[in-house]
Amino acid sequence: MTPAPINIAQKFSLFDSLWTPHIIGELNGQYVKLCKLKDDFVWHSHEQEDELFMVFKGTLLMDFRDGTTVSVNEGEILIVPKGVEHRPHTNGDTVFNLLFEPKSTQHTGEEETDMTVKEIGWI
Repeated sequence: MTPAPINIAQKFSLFDSLWTPHIIGELNGQYVKLCKLKDDFVWHSHEQEDELFMVFKGTLLMDFRDGTTVSVNEGEILIVPKGVEHRPHTNGDTVFNLLFEPKSTQHTGEEETDMTVKEIGWI
């Protein structure tokens, strides 16, 4: 099978849902996911998995329990180590984000809220 390029901008145009990851690729036991983010998400952690956030549009804000907030701007990445509790949010704008996560990563870790997505689909 010959690999084909994935047009990330085109993939972002296929959905409007917020805080709902969509799988666009798979490599080495990891999923590559796209997600649109706006306003506040939930506090959570992933005990066994690191997460990589890459911002394509907007500014992602990441809160940590020590009171620190980190800004991730367009073209930047942030790696959240496994076990570190975090809460992504935005300044009110919609952020276009790419995630690299192990396939086993649960959307909101062990936390289950009305924002938790249990089944993540491919686009």
